[in-house]
Amino acid sequence: MLSSEIKSSALLASIYSLRMLGIFLILPIFSIYASELSGSPTEFQIGLAFGIYGLTQAILQIPFGMSSDRFGRKPMIYLGLLLFMIGSLVAGVAEEIEWVIIGRAIQGSGAISAVLTAFLSDLTSDKSRTKGMAIIGASIGLTFAISLVISPILNKFIGVPGIFFLMAFLACIALGVVKFFIQEPSNKKKIKSATSKDIKNILNNFDLNRLNFGIFTLHASQISMFMAVPFYLLDQGQLSLDQHWSIYLLVLVISFIFTVPMIIFSEKNYKSKTFFIFSIFLIFLTQFLFIYFADGIIGIIIALIVYFIGFNYLEASLPSLVSKLAPIQRRGLALGVYNTSQSLGIFVGGSLGGLIASFYSYQGAFLFCSLLIIIWLFLSISMKMPSRKN
Repeated sequence: MLSSEIKSSALLASIYSLRMLGIFLILPIFSIYASELSGSPTEFQIGLAFGIYGLTQAILQIPFGMSSDRFGRKPMIYLGLLLFMIGSLVAGVAEEIEWVIIGRAIQGSGAISAVLTAFLSDLTSDKSRTKGMAIIGASIGLTFAISLVISPILNKFIGVPGIFFLMAFLACIALGVVKFFIQEPSNKKKIKSATSKDIKNILNNFDLNRLNFGIFTLHASQISMFMAVPFYLLDQGQLSLDQHWSIYLLVLVISFIFTVPMIIFSEKNYKSKTFFIFSIFLIFLTQFLFIYFADGIIGIIIALIVYFIGFNYLEASLPSLVSKLAPIQRRGLALGVYNTSQSLGIFVGGSLGGLIASFYSYQGAFLFCSLLIIIWLFLSISMKMPSRKN
């Protein structure tokens, strides 16, 4: 990659990671905070506040991307960051769950993922684009890991409202980065607009749809699970909220020790499918570990380690597989559908997972997730990995 491409990719990755902070930074603490709001919110309301971010993301992802083709990348990024900022402020000042839900919906309406992906395509050559996507992917993984660890610490000092205000402040910084450090190319490459036939082909591509269902399931189970995990650590683990960071740090370090060799070995020895299926099984196994064995801190830690080994591998593999299987000229469209599926998973995991938990407790939510995962597992068994040349 050229130095200019590395710089552009890193800057866009920082903006991309900011959007993911809208999910990750409150993930380990939000359910406890929301349960203590006035009016005694139900599990469904808490889950809806969690997941509605994903719904507005899913609805507006493609319109934002299309608008950026017409009005330019930077104006749409400005709009998306402004909406994210407004939503953060609304959620930060809210004292009732209804206003938190509204704030989270506004946060999610800043759906700039597709715009950023298109911007990356403008600023990188064909041969460097996959590396640029890898930089973005790595930044998201790093954001997730850091968020789990620092979130309980930040909560101790500034609380969840303070974290929402921090998100708004970071959005201001991101606006400055886009304004002063990223330039739209004067010779932007012209890519023929997707026809209805192109869209139909992408939507009917069974191999891509398997991956889309995979990212949907992965994030639905993630959001649903993290509605319960903080309470498990409080009740079964006997840990105060400001101590949760130590568990997440331990779990993440151990899981990365396993995940990194898995990725290297699977690529080097052509075992990607074997490890892909194995990772889905680990996510499936986690649901039952939480139901039957997470009755103490050791059981919770084991369940989380098993989960993150599978999650880390799948989170890294899925977008790479989409980019390899999609037609070259329609890779952006395929990734747009993929991002939409991810956002829908966040919504379903929060809202439907919360609804099920309100009737059948969190164990019911784990069983719901296990059903989604077993469907994904069966769909993936017949999957063919792309050849090396692709």
